[in-house]
Parts: sequence; structure tokens; C-alpha cells
Amino acid sequence: MDARTATGMQGQEVAEARYLGSGYRVLARNWRCRIGELDLVLARGSTLVLCEVKTRRGARFGVGFEAVDARKQAKIRAVAEAYLIVSGIEPRSIRFDVASVALRMNGSTSVEIFEDAF
Repeated sequence: MDARTATGMQGQEVAEARYLGSGYRVLARNWRCRIGELDLVLARGSTLVLCEVKTRRGARFGVGFEAVDARKQAKIRAVAEAYLIVSGIEPRSIRFDVASVALRMNGSTSVEIFEDAF
């Protein structure tokens, strides 16, 4: 596994732990189809949450949230539609979140969840 993949996986674990601590259930991790991938698919009550996790080890490329531009948002929406078709889930509401995770040199982490980001 390369460093970039390991960084992404660590960030997803941090984001997932935050959601679990807030009462969410994880329905899928790294769900893939031919058009793309969903990092985290979660549910709480009748709300389905699709979370894009962006992890950074430094500020050189900006914070993770900034990487989810209009093009990325459109792709996530398309993959989410495929997930709904395949899973058969019919949620009352759907929310698209972005988790911006920072991994610091001292081993500490921080995560900021942008709910209903797009």
C-alpha cells in the first residue's frame, strides 16, 4: 500500500469514528461501481448520508474540503444514484457531507464534518 492510500484510509477511519460516536450506522465503506466510489455511506434515522472524506498531512494543498469542487460533487451524486439503485434503499432524505481530516506530524488528528456540503 502506498503512502497516499494509507493516508486516505486513516482519514476514513477517523471520520467514521466521529460519525459512529454521533449515532450513525455505517452501511458501506469504499462502495464502488464503474463510475466511481463513495467513501462512507451512513444512516441515522431516515437520513442517508454520503460522505466524501478528504485527508491531508499538511496545508500545502489546502484543506480537504477545498478539493470537492463542482465536478467532484457531480460525480459523487452520480455514484450515489447508482448506490440507491443497487441497494434498493429509499431514504426519506439524503445528505452529502464532506469530512476534512488533518493528520498531524505528532500523530494527532482533527476532523471537521461539513454537513449538507452540497
